[in-house]
Amino acid sequence: MRAGLTGAVILASLGAGLLVSPATATPNPVPSYPSQAEVDAAKNNVSKKKAVIDQLQTVLTTQSQQEQKLQTAAAIKAEAYNQARDKVVALTAKVKRLQAQADKAAAKAKAAKTEIGQIAAQMYRNGGTGTTTALLLDPHNADGLLYKLGTQERLGSQSGTMYDRAVQQQNLATSITKQLQTAKAELAGEAQTAKTAYAQAQAADNELAAKVDQNKRLSKKFYGQLAELQNISADLAKQRADGLAAEARQNAVKNPPAVAPELYTVGDADTAKVETALNFARAQLGERYVLGGMGPDIWDCSGITKAAYAAAGVDIGTHSATNQFNTMAAQRKLIPLNQLQVGDLMWYSQSSSFNGDKYHVVIYAGNGMMLEAPNPVRVVRIVPIRYGELFPYAGRPTAGN
Repeated sequence: MRAGLTGAVILASLGAGLLVSPATATPNPVPSYPSQAEVDAAKNNVSKKKAVIDQLQTVLTTQSQQEQKLQTAAAIKAEAYNQARDKVVALTAKVKRLQAQADKAAAKAKAAKTEIGQIAAQMYRNGGTGTTTALLLDPHNADGLLYKLGTQERLGSQSGTMYDRAVQQQNLATSITKQLQTAKAELAGEAQTAKTAYAQAQAADNELAAKVDQNKRLSKKFYGQLAELQNISADLAKQRADGLAAEARQNAVKNPPAVAPELYTVGDADTAKVETALNFARAQLGERYVLGGMGPDIWDCSGITKAAYAAAGVDIGTHSATNQFNTMAAQRKLIPLNQLQVGDLMWYSQSSSFNGDKYHVVIYAGNGMMLEAPNPVRVVRIVPIRYGELFPYAGRPTAGN
């Protein structure tokens, strides 16, 4: 989500433009839920009470599953924006570099053209067109004319060299200018892509937030009904329902991904640096998720991982889950999940391809737990590892450092 820049800052740097909202899939409707009259009627009937409790728990679980789908969709769109932003940054630097090269090449071509003009003028002043005729008509002045002829030859040879050089300089200037024009066109296109990607990510965030708000309004009633039926507090009813919903999500994939083959030998983590990174990340627990956030008190998934390792003096790549995976791959620091150590990075992806996009990144905190900045309606937190869509390789940023 990018280093030190929120999405709004990036968009401002790209300039004004139309924002395109994505078409989003309508989630499954919430299943039917009992009326208060049905709840009241069930209080003194054990079988009816159990049936209504199950009904309410099904409703709450379904709500949670709907939110989870929207969270994943929002994370994927956020990562698409991150990658587009990275390209904008890279292309901006390329345009700047080519502009400097084009200016320098144009100046050299102009200087070469000026030199050719000076040679031509010198040849004209030395009578380049009449030397042979003058020699035939005035043999008494042969020595001077022969010297003059030699000068003309030297000037002619020099002129040819200068001409070739001028052509080369002009060709170089033209080539670089064409590259510059192409890079500017690419930058303009990628800037628009980034705007669109940001709009789509923001729209997905808004849809998720709207669903969560809707579910909260409904859930308040459901939790109250559960509390009545279970004769417990509404807070405890909510905790139980949330626990069941989380268990249902995690049970959708019952086991970790199949053990992936070892790619190469990766050394152990540097415990001191890992401790520094995790201490930084833990200090942010409870802080808000914001698209593009990387501190000081707002974060997204790749923002907090990058900042945490930066605090330990380790560069894990750009502000992008996919780029951080690719950086670990390029540094030969990927390990199968069965070799996890505290501080390792883990990724989520809807693609099984090694080079597929990774829409979420977390830090392994040990004991089956992970630290993450999950989505716009959650805060930075430590939770049990979720196995659904977990990529089979983790990254060890401090290995060999």
